[in-house]
Amino acid sequence: MNIFFFKKLARSAPIAFTAAFSGQSKSDRNLFRVPLGAIAAISGGFSVYCYSWSAPNLAYLDADAAAEDTGPKVALNPDKWIEFKLHETATVSHNTNLYRFTFDPSAKLGLDVASCLITRAPVGEDAEGKPKYVIRPYTPISDPEAKGFFDLLIKIYPEGKMSQHFAKLQPGDVVEVKGPIEKLRYTPNMKKHIGMIAGGSGVTPMLQVIEAILKNPDDLTKVTLLYANVTPDDILLKQKLDALAASHPNLKVFYTVDKPSSNWRGGAGYVSKDMAVKGLPSPGDDTLILVCGPPGMMQHISGDKGKDRSQGELSGILKELGYTEEMVYKF
Repeated sequence: MNIFFFKKLARSAPIAFTAAFSGQSKSDRNLFRVPLGAIAAISGGFSVYCYSWSAPNLAYLDADAAAEDTGPKVALNPDKWIEFKLHETATVSHNTNLYRFTFDPSAKLGLDVASCLITRAPVGEDAEGKPKYVIRPYTPISDPEAKGFFDLLIKIYPEGKMSQHFAKLQPGDVVEVKGPIEKLRYTPNMKKHIGMIAGGSGVTPMLQVIEAILKNPDDLTKVTLLYANVTPDDILLKQKLDALAASHPNLKVFYTVDKPSSNWRGGAGYVSKDMAVKGLPSPGDDTLILVCGPPGMMQHISGDKGKDRSQGELSGILKELGYTEEMVYKF
């Protein structure tokens, strides 16, 4: 396998790639002739849970399920845990890796915009000897229409049970997945202007919506993204986002970092009222603001979600600037 190619991909985080793997079968090569829709994965702001569940199902669609389904085949099942095999990994940054998982090449994953999937990994046994699992949601960053594979971009946290599990995976290992979990049902032109505030890997659901808008010539929605990170090196997908903004006049992207370098030309510090006023659409019936990031940022911007994972009460700088709960969605 062309390992240098994956290292180059990880360093540059390009818009798309076409595989040229030596020593692979034709079916394997075809798998990688699909653009990597984006490089990102959901993280931050989600709690970790442990549950006991039944054993997972097979990774591929079985014949009976395929026969019963009269529509396009989908790999995900919202009611069953399905095993997906890891095909390849690549290092994207000092703490972020790209993971490609494969499934039936004639099937789609089965995601709508905007939705995510949930993963689980074993973390021992409970008092009754039943397996316990850590569960974590992620947004695949590949094109929802892609067949046979999906990509996750995982930020590795030192104390993160799920991310540490991903860090130990090797090609050929499997991960148990269930979904999709619908977050916000996006429809073209549902709002005239969508503002987005993302922190770290919370950019992933934003990118999912951005790409759905930009690839539809009939969708005239304007999009503004405020993207916050700790340092310039922590910015995921900057090359991708910059290329999209350069080729689509209805997309504007602004960056801010807590610890700017000497040659940094973007914003500095946390997302402020001034940044929001200058970068986001004004409050109004045709405005929607999407927010996703770590808990501290969520509290500062919009207030966190409720304990039951409902939207919760709106607070923070968005409320102070006159936005209402109907104008804000928290991922």
